[in-house]
Amino acid sequence: MKEKLEQILTSVRDSLEHINGLAELEELRLGLMGKKGQLTQILKGLGTIKPEERPAIGQLVNETRQTIEEMLNRAKKSFLMNEQNARLASEKLDVTMPGKRRAVGHRHPMTIVINELTAMFLGMGYEIAEGPEVENDYYNFEALNIPVNHPARDEQDTFYIDGGFVLRTATSSVQVRTMECKKPPIKIIAPGAVYRSDQVDATHSPVFHQIEGMVVDHGITMGDLKGTLELFARELLGGSTKVRFRPHYFPFTEPSAEMDVSCFACGGKGCRVCKDSGWIELLGCGMVHPRVLEMGGIDPVEYSGFAFGIGLERIAMQRFGISDMRLMFENDVRFLKQF
Repeated sequence: MKEKLEQILTSVRDSLEHINGLAELEELRLGLMGKKGQLTQILKGLGTIKPEERPAIGQLVNETRQTIEEMLNRAKKSFLMNEQNARLASEKLDVTMPGKRRAVGHRHPMTIVINELTAMFLGMGYEIAEGPEVENDYYNFEALNIPVNHPARDEQDTFYIDGGFVLRTATSSVQVRTMECKKPPIKIIAPGAVYRSDQVDATHSPVFHQIEGMVVDHGITMGDLKGTLELFARELLGGSTKVRFRPHYFPFTEPSAEMDVSCFACGGKGCRVCKDSGWIELLGCGMVHPRVLEMGGIDPVEYSGFAFGIGLERIAMQRFGISDMRLMFENDVRFLKQF
């Protein structure tokens, strides 16, 4: 029995010198200690040995088993270490190499324009005012001198919500809210989104942005309004920008006007962007209607004021040479990353 166990140990040592991996090592282990392994068969045969010889032989078998397990474990650790070293060698990282740069986002052209306009008017002494986008009928229509039968209330122009609310059609509603809580002198701008039921095309969208401006004080005239808007247009769009004022009607201003700027796309020659007119409508403006001042709690005899509403998408189109307003709402990365 002792000779047989020594032969097994010798065989294991020889086999370990020629094994080339964990799979072969596991095959050797099963051949020794599996259900039909050599050591397992010896242990099963201890019952045929004389009782007085069993303790000594059993101890010898266990010592041999322990020795073999230690040899197998050492071999396994060696194989695992070699595999790890090989993997580390193939996957090593050169820490001196520059890292991968993450793609940096770009400001949307509307954000750029809003920031530029806000900074411009703040530099002229204006303050920023805000109001809700979901407005009630009073602030969106009645307080702005828009009677019940006015076409602007028609559902084809306005998005109505249950409960007497609407999606505000202009940021003009901020004017009355400001006058209710602030007395003259007032000098505000109100940037924000507005909603109208317009057909989508190169220059129109049902959702767009405005900056509403209003000045109320003693002795404010139409000349103050005209000078302010001419300065604004040339500061923003360049000194060569031409402007013109056309008489118009707005229920919340009297007198009223629309201001056009020369078309950026064709230089005034006429194209699809300006509908072959050479001009692009930029904003509506006028002197604040006395009734609107009254609705805001301000005496129209003592004070006067002017107001204007600027379409920001058209400013962005002029500023960056964008020929189609839809590009600013489609979020095409190829378009946005140009800014």
